[in-house]
Amino acid sequence: MNRLARRFRSLPIRSRLAMLVAAAVAFAVAAVSVTCWFIVQGKLYGELNNDLQSSFHGMSADEFTQLTKSCLQEPSSNEFGGGRLRGYAQIISAEGKVCLLPGSMAQVKVTGQDKAVAKNPEVGSETFRNGSDSDGNAVRVMTTAVLIKEGPVTQGVVANYAFVVAVPLEGTQSTLNELALILLLVSGIGVIGAGAAGLAVARAGLRPVDKLTEAVEHVARTEDLSIRIPVEEDSEDEVARLSRSFNSMTSSLANSRELQQQLIADAGHELRTPLTSLRTNIELLSRSEEIGRPIPAADRKALLSSVKAQMTELAALIGDLQELSRPDTGSHTGKTRVLAWQDVVESALRRARLRGPELTITADVQPWYVRAEPSALERAVVNILDNAVKFSPEGGTVDVRLGGGVLTVRDHGPGIPADELPHVFDRFWRSPSARALPGSGLGLSIVARTVQQAGGEVSLTQADGGGTIATIRLPGAPTPPPGGPADA
Repeated sequence: MNRLARRFRSLPIRSRLAMLVAAAVAFAVAAVSVTCWFIVQGKLYGELNNDLQSSFHGMSADEFTQLTKSCLQEPSSNEFGGGRLRGYAQIISAEGKVCLLPGSMAQVKVTGQDKAVAKNPEVGSETFRNGSDSDGNAVRVMTTAVLIKEGPVTQGVVANYAFVVAVPLEGTQSTLNELALILLLVSGIGVIGAGAAGLAVARAGLRPVDKLTEAVEHVARTEDLSIRIPVEEDSEDEVARLSRSFNSMTSSLANSRELQQQLIADAGHELRTPLTSLRTNIELLSRSEEIGRPIPAADRKALLSSVKAQMTELAALIGDLQELSRPDTGSHTGKTRVLAWQDVVESALRRARLRGPELTITADVQPWYVRAEPSALERAVVNILDNAVKFSPEGGTVDVRLGGGVLTVRDHGPGIPADELPHVFDRFWRSPSARALPGSGLGLSIVARTVQQAGGEVSLTQADGGGTIATIRLPGAPTPPPGGPADA
């Protein structure tokens, strides 16, 4: 059984569907055919039973008494029932004696049930059965209990008898056999037709799956993610949904590959600048050593400071690339925890005041608890504050507010032009006016990614009177959960 099940599962889907359809139709046809055969059999037997009953009930009591006496005492050549029934008729006495009535074709084999009826009769009761005669021919048998008075009416004695009458079953059985053969042929044709129809339906129904399979094989063979499977717009069946899902998947993969290639190209471009500067400065120091002409101390100090600054910028760029290379979802979920956002903001404010000692940074921080990755959230807040410090004029003011799950950072710098606002969160994008300043163009991208992973929103807008307002919204609560902030 297990081997058959494994072989069945190894068949193609269309073959399995065709076999299942054929099996279902075969079961239905078999059930209908068997039911039909038994109904016809019951009808035919019912007609024979009616004929047997009419042959008996058509006689009067005097006729039956005369037939019984002639059979048991004075045999006669008269036919049973005056010729109303051409078949078998016999009488069984209470002692078990069997007497054929005149005109009977042969004796019907007597059963224990017939003898029991003769000994303990229930007058008027009739039983029907299939039996056989002395020559082995099949017959339909009716057995009836009768009482006959013998002698004068006033002094008559009642005697018990079983009256047995039968008709041949040859014609009926022939009809049933022919019906069975016809039903068998029709069933076979129906099953074969159902199998063929099932195979045709399976092929038609699985044609979109074949196209999907070809598309998947093409992608696996060529890595061409531009292929799309045509789907009818109003189709909502499972195959159409699968095709749409495949198209969506290939589109997402193509976009991911394009973003990956763009990231690599942008990273290579951004890495080229600090590497070129490092190589130039190192070559200049090396050449001065080779030719024996030392660089003046002030210039040497400036060169070394430039090398150090370029290395710092290169390390920051590599760190940003590592942050952006992580998957958007999944890998960070195990590192999240409930955090006191106000503590994260206070820590970032201390770092911002060190980087902009000439600025006035005001803060109004209210408690708010969120679920996020600690280091990623702190880095996002630091990046927002660094941008405010970087673009604020000397002696300027940066206003920081945290309340109700909304963090706003407002600077009083030159602001961002309206046409550049849609691009501020793109990777490696830098405003033309800010390209002379240090940075890789990845800071705000990291902010947007971190906030999105925490289920929040981030935006930059122009401030009235100049400057920029950065807004971060995160879901959470003003009070910590039971037990306080803890690892998730």
